[in-house]
Amino acid sequence: MNVVVTGAAGFIGSTLVDRLLSEGHTVVGIDCFTEYYDEATKRANIAGALGNPNYTLAEIDLTTADLGGVFADVDVVWHLAGQPGVRLSWSAGFERYNTLNILATQRVLEAAQQAGVGRVVYASSSSIYGNAERFPTEETDLPQPFSPYGVTKLAAEHLCSLYAANWGTPTVSLRYFTVYGPRQRPDMAFHRMINAALAGTKFPLFGDGQQRRSFTFVQDVVDATHRGGMTPDVAPGSVFNVAGEQSATVTEVIDMIGEIVGSPLQLDRQPAQAGDALRTGGATERIAAALGWTATTSVYDGLTAQVAHLRTIFERDGAAPPPVD
Repeated sequence: MNVVVTGAAGFIGSTLVDRLLSEGHTVVGIDCFTEYYDEATKRANIAGALGNPNYTLAEIDLTTADLGGVFADVDVVWHLAGQPGVRLSWSAGFERYNTLNILATQRVLEAAQQAGVGRVVYASSSSIYGNAERFPTEETDLPQPFSPYGVTKLAAEHLCSLYAANWGTPTVSLRYFTVYGPRQRPDMAFHRMINAALAGTKFPLFGDGQQRRSFTFVQDVVDATHRGGMTPDVAPGSVFNVAGEQSATVTEVIDMIGEIVGSPLQLDRQPAQAGDALRTGGATERIAAALGWTATTSVYDGLTAQVAHLRTIFERDGAAPPPVD
């Protein structure tokens, strides 16, 4: 198959690319290497892919590039590119989120519709639910984002549904729940916790640590994302939760990391952040029925894999990449 992955040098994108190349597909990876975090880290993610003759890296901006030629004769586009993070989406930061999450998605969908792409798989987020009314939250429950980031992810998801309803564009939207594991972005909590534990420095804990999440291991997420593009006879405009079967509080995760690393994590307690939902938890019956997917990795096992990955980087470089400010 001929496929495209946007955000191909990122955390989930690069892991998906490796999976697709291992299966023999011809992959075009799109990434514009924004300044959100260290470019060298992202290029390290795709070092292996660049040596594969079936892989082409296109360093283009989805908001300005002519995508028609890139999408010609493409079976699946996995659209994983976007501006992540809740904290920076407020105030003047919103314009960037609006551009990279909403406009970029509209341009991907328009180009895919014009080129007759077989399917577009969009990486949405559990942030569209905000502080949901019930748990586990079902796909039919009312979305009520609690951050501007969540608003932009929901708007892009609605665009997918609209292109499906009006033009028959075969879209699938996947609502990821707190993805973690090797290659996790340096701004994300688990990366920062593990780095602090390895370095013996303090981790800034925002809030009381009782925030509860459905944590989902990256390989489980990649499996769901792969199925979203490859499973036949999925209705255009479908929306699925991608959530780990096991939830945990932030405090419980901190304790697990301390146990795995071999020393307790030191904390610098800070007030809660605006836009940080108190709890997430996704129902997965719909994705199990349609795509045959369930998460299989426990939080402890997934954390063990991420610690091993970051320990290798720490021992090689003396520290993991610095977090985003």
